[in-house]
Amino acid sequence: MAVRAVRGAVQLERDEAGHMDEQVGALLTAVLERNGLTTDDLISIWFTATPDLHSDFPAAAARKLGILDVPLICAQELDIEGAMPRVVRVLAHIESDRPRAEINHVYLGAAAALRKDIAQ
Repeated sequence: MAVRAVRGAVQLERDEAGHMDEQVGALLTAVLERNGLTTDDLISIWFTATPDLHSDFPAAAARKLGILDVPLICAQELDIEGAMPRVVRVLAHIESDRPRAEINHVYLGAAAALRKDIAQ
């Protein structure tokens, strides 16, 4: 079994904890489903949030989904002028037999513009 990395992002409409839980939950669910994964395949997940998000930790949404025994960490994204606002990004390390070229990176909604080269 190989270790792979899966990227993803979602743009929030507003900075509210419930909305963040919903959107980050949808992102994580899509990452798992599109790659045929279960929570047992997860090694760790890094979350970043743009500096304009302060209502909650993105990792809290993972815990609410039942991702309980996986190491999670949150960090603040760089504050770059002109960058897309209200974005949560994920970098999930997984165990998978899929070749690297078959990993499905997930960019939901407007966040698809961040990585048109790999967005599904």
